[in-house]
Amino acid sequence: MAASRRFPLAALLLGAALTITLTATPAHAERADQTKPLVLEADNASYDDLKQIYVLTGNVVLTKGTMVLRSHTAEVRTDPEGYQYAVAIAKPGELAYIKQKRDTPNEYMEGWAERIEYDGKQEVSKLIRRARMARLEGSTVADEIRGALITYDSRNAFYTASGGDTAGAASSGSSNGRVRAVLAPRGSNAASAPASNPAPGVTLQPAPPPAQPR
Repeated sequence: MAASRRFPLAALLLGAALTITLTATPAHAERADQTKPLVLEADNASYDDLKQIYVLTGNVVLTKGTMVLRSHTAEVRTDPEGYQYAVAIAKPGELAYIKQKRDTPNEYMEGWAERIEYDGKQEVSKLIRRARMARLEGSTVADEIRGALITYDSRNAFYTASGGDTAGAASSGSSNGRVRAVLAPRGSNAASAPASNPAPGVTLQPAPPPAQPR
């Protein structure tokens, strides 16, 4: 039986296809977040105790330690092991939002997409359609990547992006369905260096070119 109420929970982030892979320096998501409860807030909520599913609508906010996920609607499921999985969807024309602190002092990851899927067992987030993710140093955007699909593994500080033909790829900032990344150099003179130079410790691995016709 459904009931309208606000619930604290515990735990939540996902995987994907890729066109290029970015491997960042070892700075993981805030370790303490793993032990924090997941708190759900929304204008309206229903709960199916048998299926362990929470359905939230209107100004949805999911919070777990430093992780914050905002959307118009969300469905949160708990598996038999106690892990939580969330699917957050934005209003038409808008974007859902996720932010989490990294272990590196004063660094955060921010992401936007029409749909965000969060797997608490694997600690992976999947950003789908018009996806964008940025690494912040304080309030300054250091690195940014856009594509049709971005998958972020916060446990291993690893993310992948795909241009593909997912609807909304072009409007996400990638041209012709391609992934676009802007990587700031690391170090004290980062602000004065060209943004097009890859940062030390960040590796771009383009997809192999198509085979040439004989």
